[in-house]
Amino acid sequence: MKFRANLWIGGVLFAAVVVGGTLAPWLAHTDPVMDANLMNAEVPPGSEFWFGTDAQGRDIYSRVLYGARISLTVGIVSQLINTVIGVALGMSAGYFGGWWDDFVNGLTNLMLSIPSLVFALAIMAILQPGLTSLLIALGLTNWSYTCRLSRAATLSIKQQGYVEAARSFGSSNLRIMLLQILPNIAGPIIVIGTLGMGGAVLAEAALSFLGLGIRPPFPSWGSMLSDARDQITTAPWISIFPGLAIFMTVLGLNLLGDGLRDILDPHSQLRKA
Repeated sequence: MKFRANLWIGGVLFAAVVVGGTLAPWLAHTDPVMDANLMNAEVPPGSEFWFGTDAQGRDIYSRVLYGARISLTVGIVSQLINTVIGVALGMSAGYFGGWWDDFVNGLTNLMLSIPSLVFALAIMAILQPGLTSLLIALGLTNWSYTCRLSRAATLSIKQQGYVEAARSFGSSNLRIMLLQILPNIAGPIIVIGTLGMGGAVLAEAALSFLGLGIRPPFPSWGSMLSDARDQITTAPWISIFPGLAIFMTVLGLNLLGDGLRDILDPHSQLRKA
């Protein structure tokens, strides 16, 4: 079936990135920062340097592997922050309603009216560029879609009989939300979180490319692309391999999210049947 193909292909691509980043100290040939040798500058891919070298003579293969660590860290942690904020606001707004629902809706509409990358750029311009600032910036900019989804799902589920039964037995509102509502909205939250990770990887690459993310010489795929701008015609491999790494990671996450959506959403399976 199509969703199984998406799930397997996406899972394999993403797993390859995870394994590469996790085992970077053992898989890399050289230190991605310290081992620079101008005598080996801009060496094309070959048996010694599989992905070639950059203008400073650093091994691109090693830098791509270590760059996976940064991209995965940013993608996972920032999306966890987005998910916690979005689920907490959306579920509480849908459950309690009233003025809190109006406030959360207004705040969500305000966030949706601001391009997330522009908002992240503003935060990074205020904070000192670096990994922590990047996680804060991306973690505070993309929770609106999760909030909307959580609120809509909660509005539907809170009217179900088992929720009313739990309330009649004296369960607290927090207990009902955590034990009755949250497990039943977890499926779509997982899907949107997986897709959001791909967006976070792209955002990190864009910010690092602009010089507001991970600063050189630390290996970030976005900063590697930025460094390769002047050599794109003379040494294209310097930009090709980090670009392929971004492409493979985002494609894998999108296919994985698409496959998970078809598995976790019974309505989509019925439509495809």
